[in-house]
Amino acid sequence: MRTVFLLTISNIFMTMAWYGHLKFKQSALWKVILVSWGIAFIEYCFQVPANRIGHAYFSAAQLKTMQEVITLIVFSIFSILYLKEPLKWNYVVGFLMIIGAVFLIFKKW
Repeated sequence: MRTVFLLTISNIFMTMAWYGHLKFKQSALWKVILVSWGIAFIEYCFQVPANRIGHAYFSAAQLKTMQEVITLIVFSIFSILYLKEPLKWNYVVGFLMIIGAVFLIFKKW
């Protein structure tokens, strides 16, 4: 589905914008802010169309929930591979609880 693809690309860029600079702590803060802002612009180029296209099929709450789950998946991979931080058991349990929210939001009641 196009919406999921665009949201995934969007989240890859946003994760880099928000957390990529953590490996460059020696760089001036104003520089990493500008670079992050530039990366975030690319993120918006995918996020806005994803929401426009997706809103034809999903509610805004469903789109936001979908985006959050994609964010957790992208962030988990990024955290392990790029930041070299372990994925602890309590993080996984917390993420699973958020998946429970997905059920509640997408279930037809």
